[in-house]
Amino acid sequence: MDTAGIDPLTGFLDRHGCLRNAARLTEHAHRDQKPLSAIWVNLDRFRKINGSLGMGGGDAVIAKMGDRLRSRNEHRAHIARMGSDEFLLLAPAHGCEEAASLASELLQLIAQPMEVGAMSLYPTCSVGVASLEYAEEAESLLQRAEHAMHEAKRQGGGRVVQSGDEQLPGRLGIKLAREELEVEHKLHAALQIGGLYLHYQPIVSFNGRIEAIEALMRCELNGEMVPPVKFIPVAEKTGLVIRLGEWSLMQGAMQAKRLSDLGLPTKVAVNVSRAQLTAPKFSQALYAALLCSDVEPRLIELEITESLFMDVSELVQSNMRAAIAMGVSLSIDDFGTGYSCLATLKDIPAGKLKLDRAFVVPLPEDRRVYAVVKAISQLGRELGMTVVAEGVENEQQSCALQDAGVDAIQGYLHARPMSADAVTGWLDYQAALLKA
Repeated sequence: MDTAGIDPLTGFLDRHGCLRNAARLTEHAHRDQKPLSAIWVNLDRFRKINGSLGMGGGDAVIAKMGDRLRSRNEHRAHIARMGSDEFLLLAPAHGCEEAASLASELLQLIAQPMEVGAMSLYPTCSVGVASLEYAEEAESLLQRAEHAMHEAKRQGGGRVVQSGDEQLPGRLGIKLAREELEVEHKLHAALQIGGLYLHYQPIVSFNGRIEAIEALMRCELNGEMVPPVKFIPVAEKTGLVIRLGEWSLMQGAMQAKRLSDLGLPTKVAVNVSRAQLTAPKFSQALYAALLCSDVEPRLIELEITESLFMDVSELVQSNMRAAIAMGVSLSIDDFGTGYSCLATLKDIPAGKLKLDRAFVVPLPEDRRVYAVVKAISQLGRELGMTVVAEGVENEQQSCALQDAGVDAIQGYLHARPMSADAVTGWLDYQAALLKA
């Protein structure tokens, strides 16, 4: 080990010596394809100890802590003193689980009573843990461990926080966990360089007619897929969902226009989030999509959750009225999973009602669910709505839904989500079948 940069009080590497050693250990870990973890330890309430015991007493506490750390960890980790009351352990061959176990041991070790002069101290510490990621540099590894330590301290100290659990400010000032922060950066990059695209899943009536195709957003950056279950929640937290929604509207409208020009006029259903519908410029964005694509408005459908339909705020209602005035149709998405209110269903300006897949999965065995689906189907029909069931995967479910009065289904039974070119070919094939 490089002996330069030694802390005189503890005999450990000081901050500068640690940075050099960390770079060396990181290089070895990448070369040998072995794990490496950084464990950042900060003593809680050390300023009070210094204030009570004086600088000499504070130095005595640090020296004793150094002895404790050395006695239990010298052969498992490289130890450094990073600041007045901060230590860093670099543990080669320690992955996430081993590092977390070592960090828990450190909590117990440091919490043991300590005699300093005539006083008994009961110290605690805040610990942050980070494990080396692919192609990561030493500086980044140490920064993540330090950020995790600060989060442990923010939560009250006396605990361990793994990197990824701590909250950090994103580009828009929203505090996000590390994984969410990475997703936010990927979304910004995807918007800038074109990593977003739409897949389409058909909605098929029982008579074989294509009711619509639903546009589903996908994100791919540098060959890596970011699942919607990860990027949609982050987009909603940061407000990026408005930009993503406007992009989806434009792309969906352009796809509807392409299909119409090919002699395959098909309604494209685009999901609209709460953030979009409560934005003052939603109507302008919708109008721009219709104008730029030159698509017939009847070929665009907006899928909106039932809770938004029941939002009585003037802005939401005004945006829905504007969409209808433009000739765009509305659909109630995920019906039955929110705060359904049948008393107001009659006033909702929607032409389609989509049953959540939670009503489909138990079929055909669950007769109580079947009874609910049948009642909703009858109600929708009486109100002039088309009733669609989502998530249909087999013939047994399809038969039960048809028997219950559902009008159309969507799911893997007919087709998985597919690219714009693939869905065009699929629609062309289905049209040929109907003509035959």
